[in-house]
Amino acid sequence: MATTFPDGFLWGGAVAANQLEGAYLADGKLPSIQDVMPHGITTPPTDEPTPDNLKLEGIDFYHRYETDLDLFAEMGFTVFRFSIAWSRIFPRGDEETPNEGGLEFYDRLIDATIARGMTPLVTLSHYETPLHLAKTYDGWVDRRLIGFYERFARVCFERFGDRVTYWLTFNEINAVLHEPLLSGGIWTPKAELSSKDLYQAIHHELVASASATRIAHEIDPSLQVGCMVIAMPTYPLTPDPADVWEAKATERSNYAFADVHCRGAYPGYFLRTLREAGVELDITDADRETLQHTVDFVSFSYYMSICATADPQKQTQGEGNIMGGVPNPTLPASEWGWQIDPVGLRVVLNDYWDRWGKPLFIVENGLGAKDVLVEVDGVQTVEDDYRIDYLRAHLRQVGEALEDGVNLLGYTWWGPIDVVSASTAQMSKRYGFIYVDRNDDGSGTLERYRKKSFDAYAEIIASNGGTLA
Repeated sequence: MATTFPDGFLWGGAVAANQLEGAYLADGKLPSIQDVMPHGITTPPTDEPTPDNLKLEGIDFYHRYETDLDLFAEMGFTVFRFSIAWSRIFPRGDEETPNEGGLEFYDRLIDATIARGMTPLVTLSHYETPLHLAKTYDGWVDRRLIGFYERFARVCFERFGDRVTYWLTFNEINAVLHEPLLSGGIWTPKAELSSKDLYQAIHHELVASASATRIAHEIDPSLQVGCMVIAMPTYPLTPDPADVWEAKATERSNYAFADVHCRGAYPGYFLRTLREAGVELDITDADRETLQHTVDFVSFSYYMSICATADPQKQTQGEGNIMGGVPNPTLPASEWGWQIDPVGLRVVLNDYWDRWGKPLFIVENGLGAKDVLVEVDGVQTVEDDYRIDYLRAHLRQVGEALEDGVNLLGYTWWGPIDVVSASTAQMSKRYGFIYVDRNDDGSGTLERYRKKSFDAYAEIIASNGGTLA
């Protein structure tokens, strides 16, 4: 592998507004879909926010961001990925005038990030559709959301574009196939949602994403806009050609989203999927023109790989994986059933670079675990060697991909500080290098403590990857 990473490689961490900010009604904000998902995707949403939803308070980053940014800077971060909560800027989502209180908060956050030597990497929509848009319009099923999103994106580019170069349009946009409410703000229950409405919603999101890219480039051609997808390398369970094809078909269902973002049109295999599902999309000539505004780079999350098989007797789904998939008998798994596959990250990097030829950005990679706070030499910490091992193993494979010739902009660990889980709304599923004293029952002081992995990541960054050899 590379003994050091390229000059200018961006090292940092990634978070989402809904999982850490808290202050869910502060300064003019109204609820998003996350505020009525007290158990994540494991139970149906409630009609209104309920006190058992940990995301209402998060880890109070809204009031503590400066001290948290100090900790990130102490690790040596050169990039910090965060999202802008749509319902802070447009509380209902369909207003014509933005909420100044929300804009001022992100002004402060962006300035504080830059002041600490970190490049902001901003996600416009990170599973945070305003609740009003979900309940009134059924989320992205309604074409009108394109216009609402365009207005939101334009306001953000015009307000923050002088300080933010790197933008992501939608977080893990391909997740809408599996979690329509979380990813697409679609209020219709998944079991009742028609294929027509689901794929129409996907089309609306893709058009909106391309339109945001166009708007950004019109405002300032130097702005860099990327798409963001879940990377899920899929291996055939056996050498049976039927399994090989099943794996390819599974991967294509994920490729399709970035294919459109990078190539500006729907691939033939995706159109076949629509035909065989009996779905005829409402696509206008203006839509087709808009889709041709392609992204500048491709970003992705990577947590695990899966297997696929054509044998119905072997199609068992792995625990805790929203994307489905058959467990790989050769790999270990985390406490939540996510299989640990460092080599899969090299596979993804090479596949994506070969397929699209655009710069790549790893914007999520991490290990959720049930950390235990202990005292060592009078200091509260977590002895998370398992997280250090995971981090180093994955980054070594990133180094191999760099040697393979992949063009990679940077790496942001998910999440550098413990946050409320997106999928389960738990605090006990911890990813951070920084422990936050908050529990699943809502108790805790919210105090922050450096874990053992805090220093380990700092050493990697300081050496620009040199200590991985």
